[in-house]
Amino acid sequence: MEPNKMEQSPATIPDEWFKWKGKDTNAAETVARPSLSYWQDAWRRLVKNKLAMAGLLFLILLTLFAIFGPILSPYEVNKQDLPNQYQPPSSDHWFGTDNAGRDVFTRTWYGARISLFVGLMAALIDLSIGIIYGGLSGYKGGRTDNIMMRIIEVLYGLPYLLVVILLLVVLGPSLTTIIIALTVTGWVGMARIVRGQVLQIKNYEFVLASKSFGTKTPRIIRKNLLPNTMGPIIVQMTLTVPSAIFAEAFLSFLGLGIQAPYASWGVMANDSLGAILSGNWWTLFFPAFFISFTMFAFNVLGDGLQDALDPKLRK
Repeated sequence: MEPNKMEQSPATIPDEWFKWKGKDTNAAETVARPSLSYWQDAWRRLVKNKLAMAGLLFLILLTLFAIFGPILSPYEVNKQDLPNQYQPPSSDHWFGTDNAGRDVFTRTWYGARISLFVGLMAALIDLSIGIIYGGLSGYKGGRTDNIMMRIIEVLYGLPYLLVVILLLVVLGPSLTTIIIALTVTGWVGMARIVRGQVLQIKNYEFVLASKSFGTKTPRIIRKNLLPNTMGPIIVQMTLTVPSAIFAEAFLSFLGLGIQAPYASWGVMANDSLGAILSGNWWTLFFPAFFISFTMFAFNVLGDGLQDALDPKLRK
């Protein structure tokens, strides 16, 4: 006699039922799992970019060495030791010594302080001016936008390097003068990027709702517009820093930037020109290496951030 179908043991239930049940449970767990925020998803995508993470790691290590390197070194940055000039890299002097017997290792990290400070200060000043100017221009629109953009076009048409050199000649070479010269027209690119982003966002529903409630313009820009433009702004900052570092090194190499006895990568490169001909390669290799790799690290990090912060690539 055949058993009743309702009394079948679980072993006779088709395997397909369990497979379907498992898929349904997994789907339910996927739906119930909390979604990632915009910044969490951007960080997850950035971590997957190995080249960008390598650049970020290099910059973190460079910053730590710039802070603690001169402190931990037993040699003073500007102390001359002529009997020990042009000593090759060794256990006593890891990066060798220069034409005045100064320790290249200590001067390299001291130069990193100056180069990173110039780059970050130039980027922050460009960020501040560019956000205010570009945000107002894009938000106001109309005649105000036309006038403000004509001013930007005039500044953008000026030869950047010529303006910087003229200011350094007039004001005299110093760290403050370099920062001022680099930011006189350097904020123009940031302003144009912010303006373009604000023009796209200002007609969104949440911005129009804030206007209808009588919210003042500065608050709308600060609370509604800027948070939604931070992606392109951060990317532009990562590209501004290496440009400022290279400009400082170039100007110091020409003798218009940081002046001796202070050390910067450009000053060290300038001091080592004659040493290369005599075979003392280490005096130029280390400052040139860190200039090149710092710019490379910022650029690959900027490319990675551009991909990570692009909302079109978000899954």
